[in-house]
Amino acid sequence: MSGDVLERDLLEREPDDRIRVLDADGTVVAPGLEPDLEPETLRSMYRDMRFCRRFDERMISLQRQGRLGTYASLAGQEGSQIGSTYALASDDMLSFQYREHGAIVARGAPWEYLLYWMGHEDGNAALADIDVFPLNISIGSHLPHAVGWSWAAKLNDDENVTVVHFGDGSTSEGDFHEAMNIAGVFDTPTLFFCNNNQWAISVPRERQTASVTIAQKARAYGFAGVQVDGMDPLATYVVTSAARENALESNSDRPRPTLIEAVQYRYGAHTTADDPDVYRDETEVERWRQRDPIDRFEAYLRNRDVLDDDRIGAIETEIAAVVATLVDRAEAVDADPAEMFEHTYAEPTPRLEEQRDYLEALREAHGESVLLEDE
Repeated sequence: MSGDVLERDLLEREPDDRIRVLDADGTVVAPGLEPDLEPETLRSMYRDMRFCRRFDERMISLQRQGRLGTYASLAGQEGSQIGSTYALASDDMLSFQYREHGAIVARGAPWEYLLYWMGHEDGNAALADIDVFPLNISIGSHLPHAVGWSWAAKLNDDENVTVVHFGDGSTSEGDFHEAMNIAGVFDTPTLFFCNNNQWAISVPRERQTASVTIAQKARAYGFAGVQVDGMDPLATYVVTSAARENALESNSDRPRPTLIEAVQYRYGAHTTADDPDVYRDETEVERWRQRDPIDRFEAYLRNRDVLDDDRIGAIETEIAAVVATLVDRAEAVDADPAEMFEHTYAEPTPRLEEQRDYLEALREAHGESVLLEDE
C-alpha cells in the first residue's frame, strides 16, 4: 500500500473507521490491503508473536518468584508490535516506552535485555546494537527525543525513519503535543505509534480525551493520522509500511510524520505491581480475547497452508528452549552493586561519591551479606 493510498484512505474514512485486513476469525476482509509476504516471513512473524506470549508468561512467573523486578506485560498487543516492526528497515530507529517487548523480539532480542528487568543497566545498553533507544519509564518524555533523532536523520539525508511507541495515557502529556508540533513544523520522518490498549493504568481511554479517536489529533499538527486494528498484525504491517514510505518520499509536498493509533487491549495488569480487578470487569477482558492476535493470525496462516500442527509444534519447542536459555544466561550474571554509581552523572557529585564510599565501607566491614539484610 503506497503513501498515496494511505493519504486518500484517511481522507475518505470516518474518524472511527479503523483499518483491518483480518477479521477476528482470520478471514481476509480487505483483500486489497493484504500484503504480499513470503511464507517464511509470515511464519517468522507468527513465531515472534508466540515467542512474545511465552516470554511474557515466563517473566511474570519470574517476578512472582522474586527473580525479576517489576514487569510490564504485553499480552494482547503482540499483533501491533510484531506487525509494525516487520514493516521497518533494520536500521530504522526504534524508541519504545516499556511494554513493547515485541519490537525488541522482532529485532533479535539480545539476551542482555532480561538484565534490565533484573536490575542491571547493561540490559538497556545492549539495545543500542539493534538501533533501539533505552526503554523509558517516565510517561511520554521520550517522544521529543525521538523527533530530534529523526530530524537529525533528515538533516543528514539518511533514508531512515524513527518509530516511537507510547500508550494512550501519553497523549495527555505535554511532551506528546510538543513532539507532534515539532514533527509537523519541521517535517520530520517520525512515525508516532500509539498503542491504545484502553487503559492508562486505571484510567480508561474515554477519560483521556474527548476526541473521537486519538489518530485525529494529528490533523491539528498538519500531518496524517490513521486508526488501525492493533490486534491484526497484517493491518499494522501495511499501515506502518505505508507511513514509512510516506516519510521517506523526498519529493512529497505532504508532511512526513504519521500518527498511527493501534486499537487493542492489555489482557493483564499494567505492571506486576497493579491489580486490574479493582478497576475493570473480567467480562470486558474476555470480550477482547475473542479478537486475540495470535489466534486470528494462526487461523489465517492455516487457511493458506503456511502453518500446520507439525510446524507449530516445532515452533513451540524452539521457543521453550530459547526462553529457558535466555533466563539461565541472565541469571548467571553476578552484577557489582557499585555499578549503580557509574552512569548517574558524567562527573560524580560530592553526594554521590559519599554514598559510594559508604557502600564500599559497609562491604569491607561486613562483606556482601550486608546487602541482603533487608530481604
